[in-house]
Amino acid sequence: MNTTAIKIDTRPIVLSRGIFDLLKSHLRRRKLSKYNEDKLELELRYARQVLHRELPQDVVTVNTCVKVRELVSGNEFTYHLVAPELAKRKNNTLSILSPIGVAMLGYPQGAELQWEMPEGVKVFRIEEVLRK
Repeated sequence: MNTTAIKIDTRPIVLSRGIFDLLKSHLRRRKLSKYNEDKLELELRYARQVLHRELPQDVVTVNTCVKVRELVSGNEFTYHLVAPELAKRKNNTLSILSPIGVAMLGYPQGAELQWEMPEGVKVFRIEEVLRK
């Protein structure tokens, strides 16, 4: 796959302090691939931390509904991101600590990002972010 034509978002991610701490803890558990671990460490190093109420409305965080497009295939997916303990398949909710959840946290609508999924490195564009 040639990703040189795809512009990956390089702005710092924006996270609430609680989500920032949750991602730091997730990183320490070493459950990510080396690629994702390195990427998340870099994102957190430059992340902008704000109070939850100061998060821009178009930034992916807990309790958001996110429409995302995988750019190579063009497939669109919608995810309802919730806290890990609230994620239930029967409720059509997904943990913010799932691979795609961690990948999107802190990015705004319109951002393009890369993340290693079980099938390999994928490039996504966040099409829409709605707060629940």
